[in-house]
Amino acid sequence: MNRPLEGIRIVEIGHMLAGPYCGLLLADLGADVIKIEPPEGDIARKISPHQIGPYNAYFGSLNRNKRSIVLDLASPEGKAALGDIVENAHALITNLRPSAIKKLGLTYDALRARNEKLVCVALTGYGLDGPYAERPAYDYVIQAMTGLMSLTGDPDAAPTKAGYSAVDNSAGIMAALALLAKIIHGKGGQVDVAMYDVMLSQLNYLAGATLNTSEQPQRFPNSSHPYIVPAQIFQTADGWLTLFITHDKFWEKFCMELDKPDWLTDPRYATMAGRRENRNLVVNDISKVLLSASAESWVQRLAPLGIVVAAVGTLQDALSNELTDYRKLVVQLGDGSIPLRAIGSPMKFSDSQPVYNLPPLLNEHAAEILHEKTS
Repeated sequence: MNRPLEGIRIVEIGHMLAGPYCGLLLADLGADVIKIEPPEGDIARKISPHQIGPYNAYFGSLNRNKRSIVLDLASPEGKAALGDIVENAHALITNLRPSAIKKLGLTYDALRARNEKLVCVALTGYGLDGPYAERPAYDYVIQAMTGLMSLTGDPDAAPTKAGYSAVDNSAGIMAALALLAKIIHGKGGQVDVAMYDVMLSQLNYLAGATLNTSEQPQRFPNSSHPYIVPAQIFQTADGWLTLFITHDKFWEKFCMELDKPDWLTDPRYATMAGRRENRNLVVNDISKVLLSASAESWVQRLAPLGIVVAAVGTLQDALSNELTDYRKLVVQLGDGSIPLRAIGSPMKFSDSQPVYNLPPLLNEHAAEILHEKTS
């Protein structure tokens, strides 16, 4: 059974996370992703202390199902080889600095003579042009500049980074979406995806409130939602519980399960507006009740009622969860001779099965790629 993107060829000239994650998403869908690396290789090959045989775990998590070739793109020979490769490609994705992208000739204007239908995606920190274009950008910096850090964590704590590379991953997804949209459109061209833009766009309803009212977003204790009460984490007898109640019918079920029917008639508790206005009172009273039992016992009681609830777990808890097993999310790369595992594709298709090849060794596929371009 063919995977959705079989027959699509992507050239990836990226490093670390955002660009390679874009390439990974496309490779998992069946695209032939040719990863062009400098002689020293993608820095991600060395960034993690975790080495599984010849494979770095960090690199492996982002580069399965790809082919690798080393080219010195600053040399005439490297530029010529790149031109030959893109002649038969649908798209090129890169996440270098704008000056490097332009200097190395990785734009549509530079490559259109070799392939007029080529889609060139530049994934940068602040855009291909503009006042910040040449500033160095990493996930941390974009989280700081867009206000994400100021919105994360408890009010009395320092501004807090999200617990994973939210900007890099989101930018990779947006780049893949833009790339596919342009391929479907059927015309080549330049696509400009900036990490800064992506993160601001994901602060959608918070930015909307700030733009259209005098409201200034703020942090609330215990990861609380700014508008919905209760929607936060609560301490229980043995750990933390996340609870999210949006509709009156579920609030009613919650109150009856907690044996608090008076909360349904008291105007401070009965409506969302009342609970929001009296947030501290409502949260404190709920907290007292939830401390009486374990997180898992509350899940067992509340989830069957349709209430959105879960125990707050660790990554290890999630990796060993029966749902993770059922969804086949932990996958073995390759034939199993190298014990390298990763998280599989989150996209499931009824008419095709995923393939999970090992990440490429540096320059592993040079001979076959060069043979293809001359055939």
